[in-house]
Amino acid sequence: MSSSGPNPEPVSPDPPAAPMRPLLTQSWLDLAFLHWAADPADVAALLPRGTVPDTFDGTTTYVGLVAFRMHRVGVLGLPGVPYLGSFPETNVRLYSVDGRGRRAVVFRSLDASRLIPVLVGRAAVRLPYVWARMGVERTGDTLTYTSTRRWPGPRGARSRIVLRAGDVIGEPTPLEHFLTARWALHTSLLGRTA
Repeated sequence: MSSSGPNPEPVSPDPPAAPMRPLLTQSWLDLAFLHWAADPADVAALLPRGTVPDTFDGTTTYVGLVAFRMHRVGVLGLPGVPYLGSFPETNVRLYSVDGRGRRAVVFRSLDASRLIPVLVGRAAVRLPYVWARMGVERTGDTLTYTSTRRWPGPRGARSRIVLRAGDVIGEPTPLEHFLTARWALHTSLLGRTA
């Protein structure tokens, strides 16, 4: 589990000691975690300056499509905000490491069904949130996620993910740890990588 370039921090299922109190708390429900292997050279130009693709085996990175229901998002440890704090989201993510070895995700797009969180995410931290009409439906062991973009465009772009829930994961594999043990994000903010 290494990256070309900086010596990345170890992959750990436990978050590092936080330098400050978390700004947001949240739960994820009905999570779909879909990934495709990619050549790091193919995604490098999509990452913020000062970061490189994080690789699992020294040669492979991943592109993730993650769909879920955000539940009870709260601010500064307060209880989740009714209505605004619970909504479907689908994001496309890449995996990165910066010059100090900090592993993170880079969001290429985030579709969400609540306009206010979309506006706050776009304005406050420059995340590429898109307001979308979304749904999550469970029928037996089958989950269906739908999204149709509203703003900003491309208006009307849509996605549909249908999957059947698999077995409970007993002990995560090293790849599952690599993809899920992410405690930060990299983004470009005011011309700098944050």
